[in-house]
Amino acid sequence: MYIQVKRRGVLPMAKGECKFDLTGTGYCASFNFRRTARAVTRMYDAAMQESGIRSTQFAILVGIAKNQPIAIGALGSILVIEQTTLTRSLRLLRKQGLITTSKRSAMRQRFLEMTPKGEQALARALPYWRRTQAEFQSAVGPGYWTKLRAELERLAKLAVRLESSRIQAHG
Repeated sequence: MYIQVKRRGVLPMAKGECKFDLTGTGYCASFNFRRTARAVTRMYDAAMQESGIRSTQFAILVGIAKNQPIAIGALGSILVIEQTTLTRSLRLLRKQGLITTSKRSAMRQRFLEMTPKGEQALARALPYWRRTQAEFQSAVGPGYWTKLRAELERLAKLAVRLESSRIQAHG
């Protein structure tokens, strides 16, 4: 069944035309970082598929392995992951038996540690990650990657600082 709807007083818009002024939105830092992050994440996920863990899980496991036992909040700060997103990811890793969470300590914190199964999963994923990392660095150029990585670190710290300032000003 086809229903025709007439729009009164609204001029038809040409394809690609928009009723909003979107000038400059293509330069949006969030859009460009998220677009790049999705592309890079997809590349690593595809390369690490045989290991049984995704690149996001790999990053969390590396963060735990380098700092264990680590408080959940501290891990969130290191990885710059919002608390609910981190909690959801940790629940899955716990369900898979890759990590353990302590009971709350006297300071009301819970600490994360890898299980032997988690260590095996990380060990299985490392060769896939190393190969992909080497291919990526080679493609962009090792010198460029070193400079870009330092700049990404600087920008992440800047964004965290700007967000904290905004929250303090409005909260």
